[in-house]
Amino acid sequence: MTTNPSDTKTAATQTMTGAEALVQTFVREGVDVVFAYPGGASMPIHQALSHEKTIRTILPRHEQGGAFAAEGYGRATGKVGVCISTSGPGATNMITPIADAYLDSIPMVAVTAQVGSSMMGSSAFQETDVFGMTAPIVKHSYLVTDPKDIPRIVREAFYIARTGRPGPVLIDIPKNFQEALIEVDPDVAMDLPGYHPDIDLDEEALDAIIPVILGAKRPAIYAGGGVVSSEASAALLEFAERAQIPVATTLMGIGAMPENHPLSVRWLGMHGPVYANHTVNEADVVIAIGARFDDRVTGAVASFCKDATIIHIDYDAAELNKNKRVAYAVRADAGAALGYLNANLAQQGLERREYDFESRSEWFALIESWKEEFPLCYERRENEIAPQEVIQELYELTKQSDLIMTTGVGQHQMFAGQFYRFESPRRFSTSGGLGSMGYGLPAAMGAHLALPELPIVNIDGDGSFLMNIQELATIYVEKMPIKNIILNNQHLGMVVQWEDLKYDSHRANTFLADPSTDYDPTHQTEELLYPNFVKICAGFGIAAERVTRREDLVPAIKRMLEAKEAYVLDVMVPYDVHVLPMIPGGMGHKDVVLERIAGDGKGRKASELGKELPSAL
Repeated sequence: MTTNPSDTKTAATQTMTGAEALVQTFVREGVDVVFAYPGGASMPIHQALSHEKTIRTILPRHEQGGAFAAEGYGRATGKVGVCISTSGPGATNMITPIADAYLDSIPMVAVTAQVGSSMMGSSAFQETDVFGMTAPIVKHSYLVTDPKDIPRIVREAFYIARTGRPGPVLIDIPKNFQEALIEVDPDVAMDLPGYHPDIDLDEEALDAIIPVILGAKRPAIYAGGGVVSSEASAALLEFAERAQIPVATTLMGIGAMPENHPLSVRWLGMHGPVYANHTVNEADVVIAIGARFDDRVTGAVASFCKDATIIHIDYDAAELNKNKRVAYAVRADAGAALGYLNANLAQQGLERREYDFESRSEWFALIESWKEEFPLCYERRENEIAPQEVIQELYELTKQSDLIMTTGVGQHQMFAGQFYRFESPRRFSTSGGLGSMGYGLPAAMGAHLALPELPIVNIDGDGSFLMNIQELATIYVEKMPIKNIILNNQHLGMVVQWEDLKYDSHRANTFLADPSTDYDPTHQTEELLYPNFVKICAGFGIAAERVTRREDLVPAIKRMLEAKEAYVLDVMVPYDVHVLPMIPGGMGHKDVVLERIAGDGKGRKASELGKELPSAL
């Protein structure tokens, strides 16, 4: 009798349930931690996880917190973060973090359990079409229709998530397929005939831009998160030093260029330093690498770098000439492109120099004048703690340590980016494209589990912190020594700023405290402040203290940093502080607002404030 090869088991083939196959494929992909919240449809997965000792399963207190934690893990390492939920509301609770990972190009695999395959389409209890709901916000998605496909699908999901332009991948698995017995070949091959993440380096296109770069009188580099994703930060620094070109990063690219380096102008965009925005917009040649010309950077797209020759290097062909037409569009991995350019510059005898002022004396002198005239600064008030001051003091106390900072979204996020200087990539973890409040605390959990040897500080606002405050329970149970600073102004600060700019300071649901009280950041009576974060933290078993006086700030930060366990520092700050500078939406870099404006309903231009910006042209 002839035996069909397909009926013959290999020595490595094993019989197991679909859920066990899922977990064993995780192991083969190197997964060491997953964030998973159980429910009726996902119980088989949790049973399988409970028997796998090489994977640490973290129980978040909300599926959104778990998925943000997986994203924080991915941002800190570049490895794939993993989150798991049950069907229905469990799956829909993960949609915001999935969208967040998609917009910021973070590698993540989200596994959602689904009702039994025979019940799909019947509006069964806790059934939702999460496959359809997430289709626009994932790099790829799978609905398992045959349990035998689980090992292959999981391998493909991890491969897709981490290669090319990273992003989230969804796997939706019906419950009966989790329970079904299947034969598993651990060496199952992937089947992705239409996916080719490795692209040939277009050396001809790169050769064409080299003379343009070398011929520039006022060149500038605009580096985005793609430089970080491709692990190209060292290559970027080499390129900047060989060509002696100043570097501005995006918010997602913070740390790709050491921010204390003399060629760094920090980050550009709506709240970036004036000198960063001016450097890029007044350049004659702009080299955009791993950036997508989003509106928070460009402002009015038509006027962004309007007189510059723009070179755009990006892995994703869809980003080239999407938001901004450029002179040279080069599809390439940032690391590979920079490596090629560096080799070429080396062959031409251009040695690395940290800062050769004389090589571009006129251009560098102009940039230095902008730095001197428009430094990042803030108002110090006699009886109040400025929010910027908190970040600055934290920086002075920790600048020698390799700290990871996560943030929520709002004014505190911008202050953190402005007044803390990052020397390495993957040390500033924040929600950029989606701007998701509630990101900071759970992302800090993921960052800690990814790199437990590094200190983690979450900078949050009182509004953003409340959105995932339940994760304090996870932090306590899992003994994560995460430090948190709340810049508490009792308001939705960024929305208040826009109310000042556009609505004559009329407050419309932006006061978070008891409306029967007037907020005073110098209040020291606990009963006058709502909510009371110190008491809330005590309920979670987390050490916390409130700071209202400037003289108490530095000692309190020191106590927080020295604590062996998790800590929350609730710092009371004024609500009428604006994030400055600010380029109002849809306007250009010369329309920057430099002073706080309230009550007139109009955002004045820099020229109206007696700060006419000098032009290089």
